[in-house]
Amino acid sequence: MPDPGPRGPFIPEQHSRQTTTAPDVPTPRVPDLPVAAAAFGLAAVSHPPIAAPPPLAPLSPPIIDTPSATPPVPASEPAPRPVLGGPTGLGTTSLSLARGSQPTSPTQPTPPPSPPPVAATDPTPPPALDPGLQRLLGGPVGLGTASLSLARAPHRLLSEPVPVPPVSAPPAEGEAVPGLYHHPVPEPDPVRVEEVSNRIKRWAEDEVQLYPEEWEGQFDGFSVGRYMVGCHPDAPTVDHLMIATRLMVAENAVDDCYCEDHGGSPVGLGGRLLLAHTALDPLHTTPEYAPAWEESLGSDPPRRAYRSAMDYFVRAASPSQTDRYRHDMARLHLGYLAEAAWAETDHVPEVWEYLAMRQFNNFRPCPTITDTIGGYELPADLHARPEMQRVIALAGNATTIVNDLYSYTKELASPGRHLNLPVVIAEREKLSDRDGYLKAVEVHNELMHAFEAAAADLAAACPLPPVVRFLKGVAAWVDGNHDWHRTNTYRYSLPAFW
Repeated sequence: MPDPGPRGPFIPEQHSRQTTTAPDVPTPRVPDLPVAAAAFGLAAVSHPPIAAPPPLAPLSPPIIDTPSATPPVPASEPAPRPVLGGPTGLGTTSLSLARGSQPTSPTQPTPPPSPPPVAATDPTPPPALDPGLQRLLGGPVGLGTASLSLARAPHRLLSEPVPVPPVSAPPAEGEAVPGLYHHPVPEPDPVRVEEVSNRIKRWAEDEVQLYPEEWEGQFDGFSVGRYMVGCHPDAPTVDHLMIATRLMVAENAVDDCYCEDHGGSPVGLGGRLLLAHTALDPLHTTPEYAPAWEESLGSDPPRRAYRSAMDYFVRAASPSQTDRYRHDMARLHLGYLAEAAWAETDHVPEVWEYLAMRQFNNFRPCPTITDTIGGYELPADLHARPEMQRVIALAGNATTIVNDLYSYTKELASPGRHLNLPVVIAEREKLSDRDGYLKAVEVHNELMHAFEAAAADLAAACPLPPVVRFLKGVAAWVDGNHDWHRTNTYRYSLPAFW
């Protein structure tokens, strides 16, 4: 996760303030493709048009469509009696007695259905599907499964209100790391940035009492409103953006206060993280001990933030999306523990070991929820495919090395030794600080190219609307994450290596 700010005292309890609720900001018109998505070829993928999602009703469960499995009766046939029609709904097509028992004449066999016409203007055949994807898209087979095919089922994306063009904003200051492979992005909508910034500050101060008054400047300097608006350009409303923003702030509170400079320590970290994780993944225990656990969730700012942010998230996400996020947060906490263990033993890992740790201690929980923030869902089986998991892992790895590069001078100025990729490369490969940094830039660039190639391959092999939109969303997150690091001159400055 992003590195912490300067050291400070441990967070005391804060008192709530009176708040007012600001209206939602209309949805701006989002560019068709983020630059990175266009770079890896998604613009050329042929797929049905995707309807944009509408505002999310706060605190409401997700809406799940159930496509009808019973095809309409042709006009030339009499409508069968209800009992012969059998049940209707998901997975009942093959249960109809009327269709399953109609005899055919031996002298007039039923002709097979004609294949769909192929457009003469498209001479390029569709890409061959991997056998595993073919099985997945075909869905299960057997009695009552005709409507379960992912390829045939309509993946509904909820309709969006009439978009309002975003207000133009001047480019933000900040210099990109020379030689770093990245894609410029449009300036985040300033109206949305301001609204998200105001709402998240009220949440931090009044709902979870996250920080003492003397840390207010650091909280403002984090610029989380700009961060999340830039990373989620397809979010239909500010309410959707706030889901991601609360989670981001809560994750950083745990990192800062448990692991890093605001009272954190590697000593005893495992116990603190485990108890905080129960705010995300609830404890199921006996009535005798449940009240003590419930009380513990409000005992410190990180746990209050985790509990509140997760409460908002689960009301907007499906059970599958919620479980996905919990899994990725467990990955993150495992990475925290590995880094803490090395700090306790003063161990400098090999470069490959450091990169392995960074695949867990990284930004992955943020882009993996891009469908929830966009108001739709990538089906669980498609998210779990190895090809999709590779795309998400590479995106998380590349964005985390961006953090290593931009926070390099900040970490060098902090007390103690902070492990980051330039430092590990320089020490393990006996390079100068400058050469270690420049090689870390090369590692990032290789990861970015691998991410874009993997995403393009997956989009070509499985051009379903939710898959393509999810890949676009991850690419937008990658680009928005870099832009936030580049422009956050409050926190970051580049080394004088050029």
